[in-house]
Amino acid sequence: MTAAARSRDEFEDEGRSARKRRLIREAAATAFLTNGYLGTSMDEIAALAHVSKQTVYKHFADKERLFSEIVTATVDEIANPNTDEVLNLADTGDLERDLRRFARRQLRAVMEPRLLQLRRLVIGEAGRFPQLGRLFYDRGPGRTIDALETMFERLASRDALELENPRLAAAHFNWLVMSIPLNQAMLLGEDQPATPAELDRYADAGVRAFLAAYRKR
Repeated sequence: MTAAARSRDEFEDEGRSARKRRLIREAAATAFLTNGYLGTSMDEIAALAHVSKQTVYKHFADKERLFSEIVTATVDEIANPNTDEVLNLADTGDLERDLRRFARRQLRAVMEPRLLQLRRLVIGEAGRFPQLGRLFYDRGPGRTIDALETMFERLASRDALELENPRLAAAHFNWLVMSIPLNQAMLLGEDQPATPAELDRYADAGVRAFLAAYRKR
């Protein structure tokens, strides 16, 4: 076999492996969100993914690691764009307008049904697996608050905001925007608790409350 043929075969094997890993992860996410963490078995995941249990274990050493990867991938999908957008806000020429636009996009992303289901599941398992709760927080809300803190410090240096504790201000902003609809979704078990227009109103009200407290006078 030529080197080129070997490379092609290795590429195809890698492609098949990546596809199987994706199928396993998608099947596991469906099973976890439907049956909960304890109610899901690796046998069930293998059946849903149409692979052998041996193949599942080849890609993921155990159920906890598989669940951790699902948490990481799902939260990163939301948090990565948010973080980039937050840092760009430091150069805004219209603070209220741009904070409102960001808050609306952030809230709609956080209120996606699948992410709400995952958040609820992680909270439910936090007592048994606190590391999963830490993972969700660090890669999601924690990373957003880190970025907001950095951005608010820059805005304060431009005299756009007046604050003593940038991290506290970041936490205030995050919770002013999200607390009402997110608490309702978590406690009432509703995965589509508000319309987009209602979410926008919550976001706008949160921004107004934040600026009333922190805008430079």
